[in-house]
Amino acid sequence: MKQGLFCLLLIWISTAATAEKFIVGSQNIEYYPHYNFSSPIDKGVGWAILEAFSEASGHEFSYLTMPVRRLQMEMLKGHVDFVYPDNPGWYNDVTDTKEKYFSVALTRAVTGTFVKPKNVNKGINAIKRIAMPLGFTPVNWQARLDQNLIKIVSISDTFAGLSLLQLERVDALDFEYHVGNYYSNQSPQIGPFILDITLPHNEIPFMLSALRHQEVIEELNAFINNNPAIIDSIKVRYGMTTLEALTQQVQTEFSIEDKDIWQPE
Repeated sequence: MKQGLFCLLLIWISTAATAEKFIVGSQNIEYYPHYNFSSPIDKGVGWAILEAFSEASGHEFSYLTMPVRRLQMEMLKGHVDFVYPDNPGWYNDVTDTKEKYFSVALTRAVTGTFVKPKNVNKGINAIKRIAMPLGFTPVNWQARLDQNLIKIVSISDTFAGLSLLQLERVDALDFEYHVGNYYSNQSPQIGPFILDITLPHNEIPFMLSALRHQEVIEELNAFINNNPAIIDSIKVRYGMTTLEALTQQVQTEFSIEDKDIWQPE
């Protein structure tokens, strides 16, 4: 018994000796349930996973919100230790992706095209006006935009996009599924809306990045990989689902054939 207590004490001393305090720079965007780091209470699923890692590792994280470009600048200066969310596929002209360390995905964003149920599977030619958050790049719509086949209507917040779609002032809303679903549920008078899998959509990993502290990124990766039950329970709490599950759900509900599901070119 004494030997067991002694071992536990050694583990505690070791953890306490190596635990550090870090600053996580985060986007100043309300993107709940993925993240809303300006909230004084519940900052979203990414934060919840980092807090679970904090409890297990002893590391302490504080969070600063700022514009996307400034995040990379502050990390380069060493004023923030980590950036969340980040992804090696995202371009910025401040930091070099090859010099950064990335964690495994904390969670995944499902971005796609929302329409009214009556307009599901009408085809991409039915979309003439599409709402999109201001500053977002219309990657999957760029070719049609260049050909003047669609018009982008920029929106400053989620409710604005949902309202435009409700009033049929746009044909579709390009947005993230969990965020759109959350705000639709907050306003029962708006919707319902469906993520149309016959229109552009994809799944994007949200990762933690760093220019230093490779060892902490590796610790976080080990924690996520070795504790699937903890990670899954957090995701369930926030209503997170996968693109695969959503695809099966919509395909069944609207009798969509495999050949009609959108595929990137």
